[in-house]
Amino acid sequence: MMEALEIFTSASLWGAVLRIATPLIFGTLGVLICERAGVLNLGIEGIMTLGAMVAWMTVYQGGNLWVGLLAAAFCGGMFGLLHAFLTVPLGLSQHVTGLGITLFASSLTYYVYRLSLPISSSPPTIEPFQSLSIPGLSDIPFFGEALFSQTAPTYLAILVALITAYILARTPLGLAVRMTGENPHAVEAQGLDPIRIRIGAIVAGSALMAMGGAFLTTATFNSFFPTMVQGRGWVCIALVVFSSWRPTKALLGALLFALFDAYQLRLQHVVEGGVPYQLFLMVPYVLSIVALILMSRRARVPQALMAPYTKESGY
Repeated sequence: MMEALEIFTSASLWGAVLRIATPLIFGTLGVLICERAGVLNLGIEGIMTLGAMVAWMTVYQGGNLWVGLLAAAFCGGMFGLLHAFLTVPLGLSQHVTGLGITLFASSLTYYVYRLSLPISSSPPTIEPFQSLSIPGLSDIPFFGEALFSQTAPTYLAILVALITAYILARTPLGLAVRMTGENPHAVEAQGLDPIRIRIGAIVAGSALMAMGGAFLTTATFNSFFPTMVQGRGWVCIALVVFSSWRPTKALLGALLFALFDAYQLRLQHVVEGGVPYQLFLMVPYVLSIVALILMSRRARVPQALMAPYTKESGY
């Protein structure tokens, strides 16, 4: 019992929490931006997979790591544009279109990967992002290893979360996005175009989703395999509900899930008696479901979420 509690005093645990949370932060913010504008984007799982492959392939072909992230964001934005075209002007089902985007992006990713590397007994590797050593801060006992020895994309994810929170809460652009998700007809009455706002939000959100996938291949791992996202996209969708559509709470939710995940990995080495490892793998998801149930009872869903909008009929 004491050994299980001592895990929380390990700096490596909290360092792992930030690393595990990074793709979830990017993905959750992407979903949140889309839903704040009134559109559900179930294409996140496929978009994250696509972003992981594009970033890795860009670096593998000789590109810079940051160029890989930008390439992933661009491709994610293009798939977001496809999703936006089908769901906003055409008004097709957001559920069906999102699942179709996931299947299309995942299948295309695997096809392009195998087309580029038809024969490969083991996945080729790249040189990933290295942990940054911040002078003065990285040498602080415990906190230096836990907080100030991360890769650059991790700090970028936290920065993006704070910027997103500021934009949505305190800028005219954020107000327009939020009102489009609540009452797009009122937005139109103010002289703005809700269709353009929704399309822009979906493209921006999808770009962030792809960056979450790109982190996996350029920082967490140094290679790509088609199943590496492993349901993180669906977790991001749940975290948006958990956060009540607020960026700062979404950041905390991603860190909480990452804590559950990092803890169960270390708990496996402490608990003895032949306990199946699958039970440990279940822990973060079970605890997240419990937390989601508790938080969602007070969550306020954007009123126009999943409601098609046309200028002729309102929503």
